[in-house]
Amino acid sequence: MDFTFTEEQQAAAEAARGVFAGVAPDAVPSPALTPGAVADTYDRALWATLADADLLSLLLDTRYGGAGLDAIALCLVLRESARVLARVPLLESSAAAAAVQAYGGEEAKADLLARAGRGEMVLTVAAHGRTGHDPAEQAVTARQDGGTWVLDGVQTAVPWAHDADVTLVPAHTGTGRTVLALVPRGHEGTVLAEQFSTSGERLGELRLESARLAARDVIDADGAWEWLRDLLATGTCALALGLGERVLRMTGDYTGKREQFGFPIATFQAVAVQAADRYIDLRAMEATLWQAAWRISSGAPGPLPAAGDVAVAKIWAAEGVRRVVQTAQHLHGGFGADVDYPLHRYHAWAKYLELSLGPASAHEETLGDLLATHPLA
Repeated sequence: MDFTFTEEQQAAAEAARGVFAGVAPDAVPSPALTPGAVADTYDRALWATLADADLLSLLLDTRYGGAGLDAIALCLVLRESARVLARVPLLESSAAAAAVQAYGGEEAKADLLARAGRGEMVLTVAAHGRTGHDPAEQAVTARQDGGTWVLDGVQTAVPWAHDADVTLVPAHTGTGRTVLALVPRGHEGTVLAEQFSTSGERLGELRLESARLAARDVIDADGAWEWLRDLLATGTCALALGLGERVLRMTGDYTGKREQFGFPIATFQAVAVQAADRYIDLRAMEATLWQAAWRISSGAPGPLPAAGDVAVAKIWAAEGVRRVVQTAQHLHGGFGADVDYPLHRYHAWAKYLELSLGPASAHEETLGDLLATHPLA
């Protein structure tokens, strides 16, 4: 296992830093100041800039205008995006396009991939199930009727659902298999209701009522949903890491300047110990993230399936990002709640990431099941 990044991966991260350098976190719409959704759509100007920098096609093959890179490169870019709270569907669209490329049919690839890589089409994924607690693939049923598939069910909290041109919806069949349906926005038999995240972004509750799709719009390859689910989870861990790193840096800058009794509070032992604990959280989040991304990218065998590494990364990310922002709020005092200061925005985004990842106890249970099934020698 080698965590040294390749030149291409480093170039992607450098390009991302250049693009996101122009994003001001204190200008990101605040959920504390905006009733309902903070904005009607994502940051389209930034999306266009990402497309011009070829950062929307990182995972796509060269025949689709992509760079042919891997999950590690995507996570490096996502890490940079979270540091500035970039309001773009970068994770969802990139992961969905990668799944279509890896498992989809030729017609779907030809229709979607090149346009997605150029930013002309936005993809998203319905990954939270009916309630946000049940498996996403169990929330929708899929049955074949002649040459079409018929879908019924509900998916909640679909990110960017009101903006995405196509939503990838996992669904289970009568034989216990999982398929991925490519559902266009506004498709007959679908109803999209408005929901809101803790960060103030618009989410969608997607209802499918006997929605019919042609066979070409359904991916029924084995392992497609599991691979996409792991990639989404790992990308969310990358977002949590980038956000946490930026928050700890903000905390260090503040405590280094804020004085009490004639000394910067950063010199107080109680403050230094709390900051050190959060630094350890971030390093653990980073190590487990790259382990998971490496397993997904390389397909390398291990004592456990890649899902085990993803579960470990999710455990650290879900708890770590919460601890980092809570400590930051505590060490900032009342200043951390000032709506003219960006920390409260990071707190709201961190809560959304934590909820998206799910509770650490659930991932610990998953890890336990994997260990029981694959006992370590």
